[in-house]
Amino acid sequence: MDENNDKIGLASQQWQEKVVSPHLNKFGLTKSPTRFYTPADINGYDFLEKVGFPGLYPFTAGNDPVPKWQAFAEKLAKAETRFEWGSSGAGKYAGFGTAEDYRDYLIRMHSMGRKGAPNMAMDLPTQCGYDSDDSWAEGEVGRVGVAVDSLKDFEIIYEPYTGDLDLDKIASNFTINAPSAVIIAMYAALAEQRSIPLAKLRGTPQNDILKEYVGRGTYIYPPKQSLRLFRDILSFCTEHMPKFNITSIGGYHMREAGATRVQDLAFSMAIGATYLQAGIDAGFDIDRFAPRFTFNAFGGSMEFYKEIAFQRAARRMWARMLKERFKAKNPKSMLIRQISTAHIGCISTTLQRPLTNLIRAVVGGMAAGMSGGIPGIYPPFDEPMGLGHSLEAQQLSHDGTRVLIYEAKVGETLDPWAGSYFMESLTDEIESEAQAELNKIEQMGGAIGAIENGYMQRAVAKSAYERQKKIENKEEFVVGVNCFTGPDEIDVKINRSVEEVYSADMMASAEQRQKENLIRLKSDRDNRLVAQNLKKLKQNAADESVNLMPDILSCVKSYATLQEICDVLRVVFGEAKPSLN
Repeated sequence: MDENNDKIGLASQQWQEKVVSPHLNKFGLTKSPTRFYTPADINGYDFLEKVGFPGLYPFTAGNDPVPKWQAFAEKLAKAETRFEWGSSGAGKYAGFGTAEDYRDYLIRMHSMGRKGAPNMAMDLPTQCGYDSDDSWAEGEVGRVGVAVDSLKDFEIIYEPYTGDLDLDKIASNFTINAPSAVIIAMYAALAEQRSIPLAKLRGTPQNDILKEYVGRGTYIYPPKQSLRLFRDILSFCTEHMPKFNITSIGGYHMREAGATRVQDLAFSMAIGATYLQAGIDAGFDIDRFAPRFTFNAFGGSMEFYKEIAFQRAARRMWARMLKERFKAKNPKSMLIRQISTAHIGCISTTLQRPLTNLIRAVVGGMAAGMSGGIPGIYPPFDEPMGLGHSLEAQQLSHDGTRVLIYEAKVGETLDPWAGSYFMESLTDEIESEAQAELNKIEQMGGAIGAIENGYMQRAVAKSAYERQKKIENKEEFVVGVNCFTGPDEIDVKINRSVEEVYSADMMASAEQRQKENLIRLKSDRDNRLVAQNLKKLKQNAADESVNLMPDILSCVKSYATLQEICDVLRVVFGEAKPSLN
């Protein structure tokens, strides 16, 4: 094989000199804009070690030998009922206004046959640990999600979920990070009210606090104290809620903030390793909790080939880390569990000529279908036009996914790039670069050290600046933005019908109504019991060895508010400060 590669290498050199160079001179180029791959690019490649088979270590070729969505595709097409590919046990990601407003929305969805569990977006005050009556919450209550101030709000939101839709029969999603412990405690308290064993609860909190310091900014406490809460959640869920996912790691958020492909992968691996080590340090065997780790998403760009290679590299990198570093034995511990694989990311959509975003999303869908996932067309084309996808945009996205599945038959072949000189070389390259970046982070003390010294934040900020500069300097091209913008170009438009789920009047009154709810809550509850539970939480928070979840659960059950709980921890833990040193 090496002798043959030597021959190929020599032939390649001759080809470059005698064929490629004259063409470059002809076109006035100093460097070729294309590349050709040969067996020499993957010299000594061990297929079983690097790729293997779908469903087997190292999972480069995919997690499943028969993807679940493929198994049911024909049945769903013949059913003549609406099914939105990409949905899971939870319903559409939504949330707004007060608990009553969101509850009424869920009831309307049920009347339309959409009976998925709450997939809950929470407003910024909730995400940052503030109640709706705090001065910091003014003007933000119920705006980008539902306001959740206390257990009472959960009781209201889940009123439509009884009988066949009770908590032990659904899987809820909570997009929450810094106050995850409080939200999980609310769900557990609600289950206890209904005499539902915690062991039967299923769901997924985002609970990926470390990426918040890098990508989104909705953190409360310093990184080490936040990791302590992650450890407590992991321990509580592992012992009492074993069917409940522990985290949904979100490299995608860092990518949207400006991280490069390599940074996205390396930072996600570093953060994931930190969470895994927290479980080990809490005394658990890796195979007891690692299967309950999920990933929100990785990646997100228009670079078709690289996004496919990225997903393949990510699966292999995670699997190897779990097996070699953390000594996992259960293959389920080694899987990257995520709904989507490759995608374009919302950052790739443009406000200019927005219908063109549909074409971009189809490219992402093809990449997803070729990298082990559902070929989902996401996001809908009107994503950059404001919150609320139109019915037309949603229909086109659903139909695009269906066309790729049923007509183009994307997904008929698992990992169609397996063994490709090009794709295997590119996968190796991305993994190697990400591993080098991960090693650098580990030398800083892991994700915590690289966040505390500002390395990750600076790296993402620099990458975001450099990408934008390339677009402005026309070193990178975005159709309709910095090229093909002349007067002869046409902005194609179609009707956009927005399904009104929340009226302007309701939005305008949400903050006042939620404040009134809080007044009633604090008047009706046993305030002496609340004070007693908060005092105990404060005492135990000072002892790092104590798991705070039981205390937080007691506070929640006595109707202490989210901010009252978070404020106690603010006093003990302190608050994080932005770091871009």
